[in-house]
Order: sequence, then C-alpha cells, then structure tokens
Amino acid sequence: MAHRSLAINHLGATPVHPHHDPAHPLVVFGDHQFCAGKIMEVQRMAGPHMHSQIELNFVLKGKMTYWFDGRELTVDEDRLCLFWGMIPHQVIDRDEGTQFICLYVPMSVFLGFASLSRFRDAVFRGAVIEALDIRGWDREVFQRWREELLSGDPEAAEIVRAELTARVMRIEREGWRDLRQQGAALISNGKRDADWVVHVEKMLRFIGEGALTQISADDVGRAAGLHPNYAMTLFRKAVGMTINQAIVRHRLDTAQSLLIATDLPITEVAYESGFGSLSTFYDAFQKRFKEKPVQYRRRMRPASAAAA
Repeated sequence: MAHRSLAINHLGATPVHPHHDPAHPLVVFGDHQFCAGKIMEVQRMAGPHMHSQIELNFVLKGKMTYWFDGRELTVDEDRLCLFWGMIPHQVIDRDEGTQFICLYVPMSVFLGFASLSRFRDAVFRGAVIEALDIRGWDREVFQRWREELLSGDPEAAEIVRAELTARVMRIEREGWRDLRQQGAALISNGKRDADWVVHVEKMLRFIGEGALTQISADDVGRAAGLHPNYAMTLFRKAVGMTINQAIVRHRLDTAQSLLIATDLPITEVAYESGFGSLSTFYDAFQKRFKEKPVQYRRRMRPASAAAA
C-alpha cells in the first residue's frame, strides 16, 4: 500500500482519509459549519476520521457499531448519541440497511450555555453521550431538521439551531450516560466575561488546525487575541485540560488514526502527527495508551504485517 498521510482540518480544508473509497464517501466536514449529513444509509468506514463539530446520531433503523478512541460502542435503533468529532471515530459494523440522521453542530453552540457545563466538559473529555429519554417525536423532528439543513435556507437553519439547542438542554436535564462509562471528575466553569465563548472556540479551532505543526500554548493564546496566562486559565476552566494537554491529545488522536489507517513507519507517524522528536512521541503515546505504538498497531490490525 502506498504511504500517504492523513490531512485533517488545515485552515478549513476538508479532511481526506488515506483510504477514501469513492464508492462509500465519508461524511466529513472541516469548515465548522452547522449542517447535516447527506447520506442516511450507514456504511462501514475504511478507517477512522476526525472533524471539528459535535456530531449527533439518531438511528432510524437497525444498529451501528463505532470504533471510538480504542473502544467498540454500539448505538441501537431509536437511540440518540452525540460526541466531539475531534476524537477519532469509525463505523466498523452495522446491520444491513441501517439508517441514521447525522447532524454536525459547531462547538460554539455547546460553549455558549453555562447550564451545560458538566455535560459540555464530558463531551470535550471524549465522552459518547447517549440520551436516556427518547421522545415519541424525536424521529420525525430529526428528519425534519435534516431536510431543513440540507435545504440551504439560512432562516430555517437558525430555527433548527434553536430547537436542537433546546433538545440538547433536555438531554442534560433529563438524563444521559457516557457509553464509554468514564467517571472522570468534571470541572464547574463559574462566571466569565461575555467574550469567553468566542475566545475558547478560536483556541480550539487553532489547535485543531495547527496541532500537527510546532505550535505552543502561547501561540494558541495569541490566536485568540489573549495574554498567554489568561488564555491558559480560561481554556482550562472551559475545556477541563490545559492548552498543552489539548495539543498533545490532538497529536495522539492523529497518530492513532495513522497507525490504524496507514502503513507509515512509526517514525513518520510521529512527525506527521506533529511531534518534534521520536522520544517525545513514544513517551506521550505510552502514557496515554499504556503500550508502544508498534504494539498498538499490531493489536488494532492483527492481520497486518506492517513494519515499524
């Protein structure tokens, strides 16, 4: 197989997966828009991918299984789940004929509501949120939202945004569970100035678009027009991790995708993922995944004879 790198969210460009199959196009958006997936028939994906928005899935028929950050998670018919698309994910299995509604929501929608602080923090920490209470009208409403978003009518899109925001707030209020069953402590955000949402979104975007280059925490702060110290404090309170942790996480997420989806040598995976040295990559990878990259690749691709 030819060695090719994974291009992800560089200055708004649409990500291209190295195993892209024209017969089964991946629904991937890199422009931060509020939009809907055109494809309703669920297809197995050739490899993991990433995108900038929060993704909502409502399964209309059948069931689907995601590979999500090293776990296999199944979403059944008439279930609603959501997650942050910057976490590598891939549909690895589905019942024949499975259909779903897929909506993509800019992170700013979630950043802007103080009442969603615990819920929002869980999403940014990599949770896959499943709503415990599904309403009888959810199926019809999600289908209508999809149609209106695909229509290109900006007024309809604003209505959908308001209605979808209300639905997410009901999920937070009425109960949800993390399909990954993680119990990490969550941080309450408290009060902030009126501009904090814009600043945090700018920082998250800058990390998503630049983490594969040699950016620093100071660079991230400056991209949002903030003093570095204030930027670091604001970011940690909003997202639940430091700027440097977010940069490393994004690089590791990218490395994870490359190890699974390509035959790139480990050294190239490290540099393609934004790490400045092989030793730094190995240290960070083993700290998170508790094994060496080559071991991880062999475990995730047991039939592969990819060389390190």
